[in-house]
Amino acid sequence: MASSIIACRVSSYSPFDSIAFEHVAELGLKHVEIFVPGSEALTETKTQLDRYGLSASSMHGECDVSRPDLASAIRSQMPAFAALGTKYMFVSVKAGDTPLDTAQARLREAGDVVAEHGVTIVMETHPDLMTNADVALRTMRAVDHPHVCINFDTANIYFYNQGADAVAELRKCIEYVAAVHLKDTDGGFKSWAFPALGRGVVDFREVFAVLDQSGFSGPCTLEIEGFDRETRTERMVCDRIAESVGYLRGLGRL
Repeated sequence: MASSIIACRVSSYSPFDSIAFEHVAELGLKHVEIFVPGSEALTETKTQLDRYGLSASSMHGECDVSRPDLASAIRSQMPAFAALGTKYMFVSVKAGDTPLDTAQARLREAGDVVAEHGVTIVMETHPDLMTNADVALRTMRAVDHPHVCINFDTANIYFYNQGADAVAELRKCIEYVAAVHLKDTDGGFKSWAFPALGRGVVDFREVFAVLDQSGFSGPCTLEIEGFDRETRTERMVCDRIAESVGYLRGLGRL
């Protein structure tokens, strides 16, 4: 069964973000992942989403666990989620010098805040709290909050880990996965090579099989980041995203 939400991350169009909404709509997608707009940009963002028949299925927010006032910082972003009807807050979180128990407690408090608004925080596959499935499981079990979950990135697993396999890693932590980034890779450790879907090593058919078997219903967001040091053109960017959407159609996901 196809996932109910297939989206595209607007920053996949960088540096041509201004064309993203129109092109995504032309490709037949209905959902996007955007950055949380500031109050001054919120009305215009909603207008543009409505114009192209799109919804913000997830938004990239700020979640700095080094801040003692993290809960307040999270609360300040909630009006945008309410205005756009968005239920998933994508974040990249790094504990750094913050003691783990402090970081975990602050994430738990942040979970309480977003829960009041029907929102779920989804943490990206990034060091040092979500580096791989084992690290993510330790974080999830320590935070222990139903509104603080994993955003599983199918390519970052390879980028940040040697000898990893996306499907095996996903199976390990699937109970905590609430959102996914669909990103392909050449599979190399620290290799910035993220082509159109189907051109790398990720077995997306099996990724979706694991998601389907788990009853997953969150957003699966297309993310195409290209290659290190390449000169990106608008046509290149659009063609890769169009090819990736076609690939997902071929898998029966759209």
